Amino acid sequence: MAHGAVKRVLIGLAVIGLGVASYLTYVHYSGIRPECSRGFNCYAVQTSAYSKVLGIPVAVIGLIGYFSILASLLAPERESTRMATAAMTVIGFAFSAYLTYREAFSLEQYCEWCLSSAVIMTLLACLSTWRFLRVSPQSA
Repeated sequence: MAHGAVKRVLIGLAVIGLGVASYLTYVHYSGIRPECSRGFNCYAVQTSAYSKVLGIPVAVIGLIGYFSILASLLAPERESTRMATAAMTVIGFAFSAYLTYREAFSLEQYCEWCLSSAVIMTLLACLSTWRFLRVSPQSA
């Protein structure tokens, strides 16, 4: 896949992630129940003890994270911006993995919005790390 195509895919994924995090932030602050398919319990996950970190809703942390990732992708193309994107997405992946672990083993409930964000972050981490390692400074 060409470098430009990878960057466009990354931008698209970041925008989708921003949409998911925006919806979950809206749900949190409006106090409504999130729309959820049968077999998922988004409300239980969204109101659990794991839905906040130091009093900050996880949805807001995701919103800030996706916005920051998108900003790094829209910044001028340099090795430092590619490294920043890779670092943020790997951290986001680790945080998503922790939250998914909590869904599975602590809550035994799943939120499809959270799982979709985890998939998006996994794809972002893989692609942005590949992009950082693959692109030489001369070809950027």
